Amino acid sequence: MALGLLLGIGRAFRKKSTASLDILTAKTGPRNFYKGKNCKPTGFHTRKGGYVLVQGKLPNYVVPNLRDFQLKPYVSQCARETQTMGAADAAK
Repeated sequence: MALGLLLGIGRAFRKKSTASLDILTAKTGPRNFYKGKNCKPTGFHTRKGGYVLVQGKLPNYVVPNLRDFQLKPYVSQCARETQTMGAADAAK
């Protein structure tokens, strides 16, 4: 009885295998496992091996007209120190 109790306690404190807790990737999964890139499909496969794109599933980016926009798309690495509204109010 005491030996069985000691063995049960020993099994409880034994280091558990963490291999089952790892994230399943294409390298750690089975030979034919394909996880993908977490992208939504843009169409569907046909019976004859083709692929049909669905226009409703394609991304549609709406870009505003930036012709007279005064800011430049460059951010300097040597940025000047500026005060924000909260810091200006605290200084008063």
